[in-house]
Amino acid sequence: AVYKLDDERALIFTLDFFPPIVDDPADYGAIAATNALNDVFAMGGTPLLALSIAAFPESLPTEMLGSIFAAADAQVRAAGGLLAGGHTIRDDEPKYGLAVVGTVHPDRIWPKAGARPGDVLFLTKRLGTGIVLQAERDKVSPAGALEAAIESMLELNRAVGTALVIVTH
Repeated sequence: AVYKLDDERALIFTLDFFPPIVDDPADYGAIAATNALNDVFAMGGTPLLALSIAAFPESLPTEMLGSIFAAADAQVRAAGGLLAGGHTIRDDEPKYGLAVVGTVHPDRIWPKAGARPGDVLFLTKRLGTGIVLQAERDKVSPAGALEAAIESMLELNRAVGTALVIVTH
C-alpha cells in the first residue's frame, strides 16, 4: 500500500511472511527480510523501519530464533532501515517475515499495475527460485541449484535487480 503524505513524500507499507523455505535459520531470517525489503525497493522506495511477524513452536531452540532475528536485523540494517520490534505467537509451524515501512516520492512510484508490452520489468531475484525450492523438497534439484537460488534470494536490490523487457503483444 502507498499513502501520500504530501507533494514530496509518500509512505510504502508492505507485509510478507512464510514458513521456512531453507534449513539454515540465518538464511531463513535473511531471506524473509530481503523478500519484504525488496517489495519496497521494487516500488522505487527506501525502507525506513520494519517489524517482525513470527510464529514458532515452543519446542524450537531459542538459539534458532536468535539466529533468524539476527539475520533479519542485519538485512534491514544493510538496507538502511531499522528493525524496531514486532510480534511473535506460538504455532506448530514456524513462520517469519516483516512488515516494512518505506518512503518514496509520489511521482516516482513504480506500480505493478498497468504494465504494457515494451515496459521494462525489474526483477528483485532470479526467475525460477520457487521452482528450485520445490525441486529441492522433491529431492530432484540439480547440484548447486539451491545454493544459487539462496544467493539470489539474499540480494538486496536497492537499485533494482535484473531488467526484463516485456515483448508480448
